[in-house]
Amino acid sequence: MKDPFKTRKMQTVPIPVPHAPEPAPSTPVSSGSSGGTRASIPIGPPSSESNWITGEMAADRATDPVLTVVPSADGKDRATLTLMTGINAGQVFAVDGTEHVIGRGTEADLWIEDGGVSRRHARIACRSDGRYFVEDLGSTNGTFLGSQRIETCEIRGGDRIQLGPQVILRFAITDDAEEELQRRLYESSTRDALTRIYNRKYFTERLTAEVAYSRRHKVKLAVLLLDVDDFKQINDTYGHLAGDMVLRLVSAQMQRLIRVEDLLARYGGEEFVILARSTGKTDAIRLAERIRESISELEITVDDRSLRVTMSIGLASLPDVAPEGGSTELIALADTRLYKAKGDGKNRVCSEGE
Repeated sequence: MKDPFKTRKMQTVPIPVPHAPEPAPSTPVSSGSSGGTRASIPIGPPSSESNWITGEMAADRATDPVLTVVPSADGKDRATLTLMTGINAGQVFAVDGTEHVIGRGTEADLWIEDGGVSRRHARIACRSDGRYFVEDLGSTNGTFLGSQRIETCEIRGGDRIQLGPQVILRFAITDDAEEELQRRLYESSTRDALTRIYNRKYFTERLTAEVAYSRRHKVKLAVLLLDVDDFKQINDTYGHLAGDMVLRLVSAQMQRLIRVEDLLARYGGEEFVILARSTGKTDAIRLAERIRESISELEITVDDRSLRVTMSIGLASLPDVAPEGGSTELIALADTRLYKAKGDGKNRVCSEGE
């Protein structure tokens, strides 16, 4: 049997219409035993579009009159570098001005976190004639354009620049709209839609890399797992919109209290996680207590009423897990201590126990 939706020959069903006027000759009509008038309409999937009933095709409808804004002719093209590799793949850097230093050091204009990149690795420069050049700054692992190691070389749109063994940047000349689209795509892949902090996927990838780096270079590392106490009660009492506002305000407050090099992410529901780089247990406890106290003092207004929330925090540092333990063991230990903090009365920090 042929598919009626492909052939457009669809079965009809009589629908009684009381006191209906005499139909036009083109309208299918059938007479029942009661002598009433019956109109027939095609059977098909439910739709809010009236053209399903009338049979009007989208191509037959008149174009909606909309005032069209004439595109500006003075749109400015700009140079960009897009990171193609690593956990920050997709990140876009705008190359404005005359020159930008790329490196791992905090003094670099374009900062790239990778152990194979030197603190001052390379420079991107725009000359007076509008041409762009890449220059190696005496890096340890070299700068490459394609497969060739270079000292100074002109770059054009579409060229790929490799810094060290694994960082690849794509150079492009784009307009404002394309650059904004690239930024939005990167943000949507790494950020939580509600709170705008990092999402769990990004945190998990970053934690794996940070644990490996800390093990290799003997660097301190700590993880804080934080949970808003009695969050279900907030939703039940004030509604889910109020609960969403609480999560946004709490995450914004925590973001103010951490350092630039630390990472805050939404771990799931009302749970958050902080990756504290180069931080031992003592300093991590101080950070956790500062966050806990600050959140407990935060006043949140909902429908002319004020509410306060508290947080329980589980903390684990890298030496707390076995030498062969990795990111999974570290986050699991922080999770165990979080539940211990909740079991001990909430609104507290737990940094000991299994």
